[in-house]
Amino acid sequence: MSPALGILDGVQDEMSTAAAGEKDSFAVAATALAAAENELERSAAGDDSAEDEEWWKAEGMPWNHKPGRSDYWCMGWIGFLGIFSLAMLPLRGWLLGLDPPILVGLTGSRTGAAATGALASVNQAPHWLWWLLLGSIMSIKLDWVYWWAGKLWGRGMIEVWAGRSERSRRRYDQAERWARKLGWLGVLVAYVPIPLPIMPVVFVLTGASGMKVKWFVALDFVAATVWNLGYLTLGWGVGDPIVDALKYYAKIANWVAIILLVVILAPLFFKSKKKA
Repeated sequence: MSPALGILDGVQDEMSTAAAGEKDSFAVAATALAAAENELERSAAGDDSAEDEEWWKAEGMPWNHKPGRSDYWCMGWIGFLGIFSLAMLPLRGWLLGLDPPILVGLTGSRTGAAATGALASVNQAPHWLWWLLLGSIMSIKLDWVYWWAGKLWGRGMIEVWAGRSERSRRRYDQAERWARKLGWLGVLVAYVPIPLPIMPVVFVLTGASGMKVKWFVALDFVAATVWNLGYLTLGWGVGDPIVDALKYYAKIANWVAIILLVVILAPLFFKSKKKA
């Protein structure tokens, strides 16, 4: 495989990882908030059956109690996280071609870290360390939302993510078994690039287990920094081939960003058209 194709494969893998679970998170938040809105409308209309039906116990809800203000806020943040992550995908694809160190600083991108290491090896990224540390902060900036979900609802979000699909449930059950065995070390292992949703599961379980948020954030920062430093070192070791691949990718980066934008917006457009 050519270096150019290798770097493009890395971009594709990272885009898939970044998007994994975010559409589901947004869907869960939208469903819960819509149900809450319907409940308020029915209550305002004087429909007494609204109380008896206990809408918050409906399938697909993460909580096991009638939600309060904290539950709604957390669910709103989960929805925002889904939208934000999807919106960042085109930017990631574009920044990799424009300036990998900035990509690392803004998103904590692993592919960007490897590309930055390659550039640093040929003296084209003199401030790589500062971009790396900034990237660690940006990478973990919303992880506390998953911790909060675990604190509020236990493993409720894991149940929601698993859904009705037997295959999906097996994947999440396997990820949960790994996370429980690892304990707090799971935060450090959560960044391993394996085809299991171990990261969100680990983060939810840290909240459910009672870990204090300050320790979770500290561990998360260390883990993000260590892993991105590893990717940067790998890119440094490869060096010139990645630099050459980046020059090739820079020529098509705009098209990659446009394609990603279309992939994100097209389903929303067709869904709204169907409703109309």
